[in-house]
Amino acid sequence: MTSAINNLAGASQFVLQSAITGYSDEAYTNAKKLSGTGIVTGDSPDINKDTETFTGQLRWFKPLTPVINIASLTDSTAGDLTDFGSEFAQYVKTVRTHGARKINLQSVVSQEDGLAKIGRDFGETRAQDEHDVLLALLKGVAVAEVFHGAGSAGGATGLGGQTFDNDPTDKKYGFYVDLGSAKPVVAASASIQGAARAEGFLTAFATAYKDYEPEYAYLVTSPEVFASLRSANLVDSTKVSDGNIEFETIFGGKFRLIQTRASQGLSTAQLAKVNTGAGVDVIGTKTSFIVLPEALALVQLDIPEPVEITRVGGAYKGGGTTEIWHRWGYVAHPKGYNWKGLDNAFPGNGNYMQVKDGASAPVDLTAVTVTANTTGVWERKVNSALSLSILPVFHS
Repeated sequence: MTSAINNLAGASQFVLQSAITGYSDEAYTNAKKLSGTGIVTGDSPDINKDTETFTGQLRWFKPLTPVINIASLTDSTAGDLTDFGSEFAQYVKTVRTHGARKINLQSVVSQEDGLAKIGRDFGETRAQDEHDVLLALLKGVAVAEVFHGAGSAGGATGLGGQTFDNDPTDKKYGFYVDLGSAKPVVAASASIQGAARAEGFLTAFATAYKDYEPEYAYLVTSPEVFASLRSANLVDSTKVSDGNIEFETIFGGKFRLIQTRASQGLSTAQLAKVNTGAGVDVIGTKTSFIVLPEALALVQLDIPEPVEITRVGGAYKGGGTTEIWHRWGYVAHPKGYNWKGLDNAFPGNGNYMQVKDGASAPVDLTAVTVTANTTGVWERKVNSALSLSILPVFHS
């Protein structure tokens, strides 16, 4: 808004207009985004996005359990046959919209088109939405896996997170590692120097994947943990290029760092709910994620009328209004899991982090009464935990 100055000493006989500049745009300082990094794939041949309902299915063959017979020259009994089986997982679609309205004649007095700002910044809006849903997937998987180890989602009392010795097909162990009260990067001492200061992440990775440890992974972590890694002089001097993004790494490229201040952990209330289960309590109060490449699918949907402009000429006494609406949608799905949540409507980000109690409708974690039947909305579907790609690491 402009203002007039008419009480300036020495020029009280004049009305002076304040000078104004044209509008500039303040830079966005939202949390660094997960979208666009190597943990996301936008093209999954297993996901058919053209199904007629809110959900669809992806299928795969399970590993063989071969039956080996010992041939005989004296026993004419037929040998036992090897059979094979298949499995499927359900995914869910979602659609998002973003709209704005302007009063057509406002530009006469403001000299600015409000809808132009909406259009310029739509890329940021959509990227932020995709980041938010990816973070919701990570946290939803963490909730689901914690109920294996700290509850009874695996069909029996949980036995905690992964160990070096547990059977990867045993669902009583959640696919997570709890470092407990230990920090992921500990202070230096006479006996703990160099890479040993961040042994927690290396141990978690090896504990989870055992003899199938991947060549590298992405470490989604907070600025606090990143600062600890940097102060310990563990950040590699050479960055790794992945597409159009350069990643800082640690341990000679073993972990590509994705730094974001977005909250990754479970709240105090959520942890309290989880730890009322019959299994092993989660002690670590903060969370980092070790994520393999293309662990999250974000497959774009074809949306009718992705951009629509509507004018109402008679509004505001004939001055008129203009509305613009952007529409987009996608299938957001973590590798190795089956969607057990809402299947008759498009889910919001909060729905990806809900839990179920038996056949009941999904509810927020803090609203559930935990029983032996409480599970996350993401059901582990692969036979072995070694086929999973998202490893929550709980720490202090």
